[in-house]
Amino acid sequence: MRTGTTTWTAGDIDVETWWRIDGELGAGPAPLVVLHGGPGATHDYLANLAELAARDGRAVVLYDQLGNGRSTHLPERGAEFWTVDLFVNELHTLVRDLGIADRHHVLGQSWGGFLAQEYALTQPPGLRALVLADTAASFPDFVAECNKLRAELPADVEATLRKHEEAGTTDDPDYAAACDVFYRRHVCRLDPWPEFVTAAFEWIDRDPTVYHTMNGPSEFHVIGSIRDWQSKDRLGEIRVPTLLVSGRYDEATPALQETLQAGIADCDWVVFEESAHLPHVEEPERYLDVVGSWLRRYDS
Repeated sequence: MRTGTTTWTAGDIDVETWWRIDGELGAGPAPLVVLHGGPGATHDYLANLAELAARDGRAVVLYDQLGNGRSTHLPERGAEFWTVDLFVNELHTLVRDLGIADRHHVLGQSWGGFLAQEYALTQPPGLRALVLADTAASFPDFVAECNKLRAELPADVEATLRKHEEAGTTDDPDYAAACDVFYRRHVCRLDPWPEFVTAAFEWIDRDPTVYHTMNGPSEFHVIGSIRDWQSKDRLGEIRVPTLLVSGRYDEATPALQETLQAGIADCDWVVFEESAHLPHVEEPERYLDVVGSWLRRYDS
């Protein structure tokens, strides 16, 4: 494993994007670039995907998106700065800087799947295949599905969520505890959560700028700048083979995957029956087998 940074210009300021690479670029199968979720988390919770380098000889690139983790933080910047286009430009810059623009795969998880779709829609000539993990083609649809799952929570939990959302006190510890009930059902069903998963979410607590600006205070109370994002009317323009992966108990529900599958011409879908939103953590061996074997089909 090696780490480094890519320096680039975001708007009017020079910034750095931190990355790590497992395996060797330029040798073996096409590299896989992994896009984390949030927006506002870090690569940490996806770090076990680096195992694909050991299994397949495939270089795996993980990075912390701008504003997060080990990359440049800009807490003074507002919603006009934190846009989807900003993160698409960051990905293009990273791929060019690492010298893999002519041949690579992309895996985007959750919000990273939104970003992966937008990247694919720019028609990068070197993009071989796309993995959309636990994601959706519409943020309003995602929130609607989350709220259907929220309606199944115990009445006292729902009452606590509603009380703090209406009062604007979503920073209250009771609100966080109520959210955790949902997260334990529909984000990760392991108990306890692995340390590398909690590490990624701890970064949000340290600097919530990106998550609060673009998303909002929770997965189902979305009031941020990307609350209206959708790609449903553009899915037909995704021209690379695409794999959908999701969990049976995922907050990114089967209905959301059906929309993606119907809209993307060359698209497979695999459901992980014992998982929620993090099947790569909850069923890691099968996940690595499924994703690794699927990517091998499109290396050349």
